[in-house]
Amino acid sequence: MIQSTIHALLSKLRNKEITSVALVQTYLDEIEKQKELNVYITVCAESALKAANEADKRYANGTERKLEGIPLAFKDLYCTNGVRTTAASKILENFVPFYESTVTQKLLDEGAICIGKTNMDEFAMGSMTQYSHFGPTYNHLKRADGKRLIPGGSSGGSAVAVGAHLAAGSLGSDTGGSIRQPAAFCGVVGIKPTYGLCSRFGMIAFASSLDQAGPMAKDVRDAALLLEIMAGHDPKDSTSLDVPIPSYSGNLKADVKGKNVAVFNECLQDLSADNKKMMDVAIKKLEAGGATIHYVDFPLMKETTPVYYIIAPTEASSNLAKYDGVRFGHRAAGNGDVAKATPNSRAKTRDLSIDELFSKTRQEGFGDEVKRRILMGTYILSKGHYDAYYLRAQKIQGVLRQAFTDLFRNIDVVLAPTTPTPAFALDEIPTDHTSIYLNDLYTTAVNLAGLPAIAFPFGQSESGLPMGCQLIGPELSEQTLFDVGSYLT
Repeated sequence: MIQSTIHALLSKLRNKEITSVALVQTYLDEIEKQKELNVYITVCAESALKAANEADKRYANGTERKLEGIPLAFKDLYCTNGVRTTAASKILENFVPFYESTVTQKLLDEGAICIGKTNMDEFAMGSMTQYSHFGPTYNHLKRADGKRLIPGGSSGGSAVAVGAHLAAGSLGSDTGGSIRQPAAFCGVVGIKPTYGLCSRFGMIAFASSLDQAGPMAKDVRDAALLLEIMAGHDPKDSTSLDVPIPSYSGNLKADVKGKNVAVFNECLQDLSADNKKMMDVAIKKLEAGGATIHYVDFPLMKETTPVYYIIAPTEASSNLAKYDGVRFGHRAAGNGDVAKATPNSRAKTRDLSIDELFSKTRQEGFGDEVKRRILMGTYILSKGHYDAYYLRAQKIQGVLRQAFTDLFRNIDVVLAPTTPTPAFALDEIPTDHTSIYLNDLYTTAVNLAGLPAIAFPFGQSESGLPMGCQLIGPELSEQTLFDVGSYLT
């Protein structure tokens, strides 16, 4: 039952073959059975079963909604009313919002059930889901040699939730590949929509000009259904696009006849044997379906990762300034707070100056990777470096956007690998951070240009792990991406 797609589960619920209560309980049992994967920071067992009971009543009286009774997992950077929201950080480990993010509210309004909040890299800063205050998440898949694998990140918990059948679908976020890369490593489908298609209200920010919400699912059709519900204009988000949202799942057509598909020559250079085979098979399948392949030089592709790692940390430096221990979240002991005390001791700490409070709170509350990126961003924005780094990166970003605009005058979609390699083992994690950052080689361009891209499993590596393809399209081309992705899968 829990291995079924959302569409299959909806059919079974409507036909009274299963109940939502039984479905939710089965997922909860599986979560407990696979708790060593550390997928969830918070499991919402009681509220999920209560919501499932209400869903069954709706099915009984014929008032069910689009996602009635379907258990979904939400990445733990979406504010959920009355449910702890941590962004996987100590600084927010006890934060309970009093409001709901727009995208989660849209899903709940259509009958979806939040079964829990998934683990992630702290504040979405990472590509392995190893940088979490609550411990790392492990990929549910293992290599032929039995080694444990990373799930990718930062939406690693959301990807494993779907791949390990711990939720019917999930909600992730993508700032530089954080939906697509873990989707590739875990063998699921994930889409990063056009910037502004989904509201960012209630989404804890990493880099505001790059962050975008998106769904993760077992197949393309499920992802299309989730996105058509999540998307739409929101007056609470100034970057939200006011455009009509089609029925992506209802219009889905697995057809590529007449499509012009670009393949960047730069993405074919220095490919691993696994990636080369994957691209060759995908290209042949597209040609067999009537698509025309265009091999295109796109030299800016190699510039996107360094540009991303200039722009993203500068925005993080600004966005994370609010976590100071004064208004919400973790606060360092001081200013009359009762110190950690024994039963016989209630001594108060000495007062801290405001600067000491800020410094101590942030030192205690942020993990090493978050501190690293804050320092990078602050350095880039400092006098003497702003022009040399940040302004230059913004100029390259502008050139990149124009290059994509020019490309898509004659091209429908771009086919590319999602990641340079399949998921790697925990004991193979690079020790230098530059090598880790280069894992985003094929994904960051999409965020810098504000474009949509869908990642999906396509074949297996020699070691039996899923390989990931991605399709990139022009703004608001989500339907085309779903159609081509459906054909390829």
